[in-house]
Amino acid sequence: MKIQPTPLKDCYIIEPTVFEDDRGYFYEKFNEQKFEELTGMNGHFVQDNISKSSYGVLRGLHLQKGEHAQAKLVSCLEGKVFDVAVDLREDSPTFGKWFGVELSAENKLQFYVPRGFGHGFSVLSETAVFAYKCDNFYKKEAEGSVLWNDKELSIDWKLPESDVILSEKDKIQPNFAAKNY
Repeated sequence: MKIQPTPLKDCYIIEPTVFEDDRGYFYEKFNEQKFEELTGMNGHFVQDNISKSSYGVLRGLHLQKGEHAQAKLVSCLEGKVFDVAVDLREDSPTFGKWFGVELSAENKLQFYVPRGFGHGFSVLSETAVFAYKCDNFYKKEAEGSVLWNDKELSIDWKLPESDVILSEKDKIQPNFAAKNY
């Protein structure tokens, strides 16, 4: 397992060691001890989520607030997505900055998004199966969000805007300045 820092404080890209031969491949998707040793971050996760989406679907920017905040370790099991984290921690040196990484079944990369970050992804392939490991349980009342196309953040989702497919909920989220985080 290799850990790559990102421009955002406490966000990491994780590249597994993949063993391939003529039968296929094997890799250790997660190891709590190695993760904590390499990042210094808590690697104890309590909930796994899976979503399947079609090309153009954009999910985000979402987070859980307060005592229900969640760190996430995300990956794409099938297809390809552009995954984005936005630092919403007001005391952070990277507050208000975003970073994105392409995750795919082919590259097998994972992206660690700590508590206090908005998170979202856009689907770049025909379909994608996306996996989230979360370190805290979901609570509807603790939802926070930022509008996906907020002008202040200027996120490049790697999709033409005409191809973006949003949930009704994601269409009406508040902008970054509203501080719904």
